[in-house]
Amino acid sequence: MPTHNPRWWPWALGAAAALLLIWSLTPILAPFAVGAALAYIGDPLADRLERLRLSRGAAVGLVFLFFSIVAVLLGLWLVPLLFEQTVALIRNLPDWINWILDVGLPKLGLPPYTGARLDAGALQQLLSEHWSEAGGIAKTLWLRVSESGKAVLEAVANLLLIPIVSFYLMRDWDRLVAAIRELIPPRHLPKVRELARESDAVLGSFIRGQLTVMAALATVYGLGLTLIGLKLGLIIGVIAGLLGFVPYLGFVVGIGSAMIAMLVQTHELLPLVWVAVVFGIGQFLESWFLTPILVGDKIGLHPVTVIFALLAGGQLFGFTGILIALPASAVLAVLVRHARAQWLRSPLYHGPQEPPEAP
Repeated sequence: MPTHNPRWWPWALGAAAALLLIWSLTPILAPFAVGAALAYIGDPLADRLERLRLSRGAAVGLVFLFFSIVAVLLGLWLVPLLFEQTVALIRNLPDWINWILDVGLPKLGLPPYTGARLDAGALQQLLSEHWSEAGGIAKTLWLRVSESGKAVLEAVANLLLIPIVSFYLMRDWDRLVAAIRELIPPRHLPKVRELARESDAVLGSFIRGQLTVMAALATVYGLGLTLIGLKLGLIIGVIAGLLGFVPYLGFVVGIGSAMIAMLVQTHELLPLVWVAVVFGIGQFLESWFLTPILVGDKIGLHPVTVIFALLAGGQLFGFTGILIALPASAVLAVLVRHARAQWLRSPLYHGPQEPPEAP
């Protein structure tokens, strides 16, 4: 009878304690996860600069400066445009809702809405008629705003923490990897190196490639929708591009929002064809050029697996879980492929070998 080996119990308890600690610290892990992702993206660039006889600090400083300049330029270009379109959306929202109630519903065969109209005068009259209740509403809104202000301050603090974390992780990346390598038993080091190389290839293809695909799709959708005359084209295109990491989610949300906005803006059906053309061009570029060239087929994650990983990560660890769900799933897919190959070679799979028959 095989005896139970107690040496695995400390490792199992340590892994369980680590998972429990990560779960309890989930609210503060998001900036560290984003900072680690940026450090992972920038480490190869810093390594190349080191080969040009730059010190590690100087190489990391140049990479960090490059990332900062790109972020500032994008912010200076995108933020005013997105702000302008957001203000236009809020300003035109009552008119669009009224058009949907008066025109859109009858076109769908539904009776038109005959209640109060949404405009500045109606809102002012409603407020004056219910002024006594307005004090309680204002108090509630103030409490909500105070809570939201605290959340905004926390979000700003997290945003400021991201570059600090990414800088120090990028600077000490090689030393951290070497420290982890020293903890691996020498007899397992060749196998671990093989898994690490394959995981690095998968993560590199996913993170660097997928971010580039998302940026390219946001550009294609935003410029295309703007060129066909959609007033909210830029903001819808950016949102559709950012949602591109979930299979088909960016396309569905983008084309649905763009068609509704175009229909409300023009009240005609023909411009919807141009919306479909823009998203068709984006999907063609993504399927035939962007994803095959920038991401490739190294990840090997089925679309259903991607959706499940995102939902599971969000359920277990919130926003941080969504951030790490796909990279963790990609690495897990590498481990599963190696485990499957090991299983197919194992004696347990093939069963006992029958002895050859006697002549």
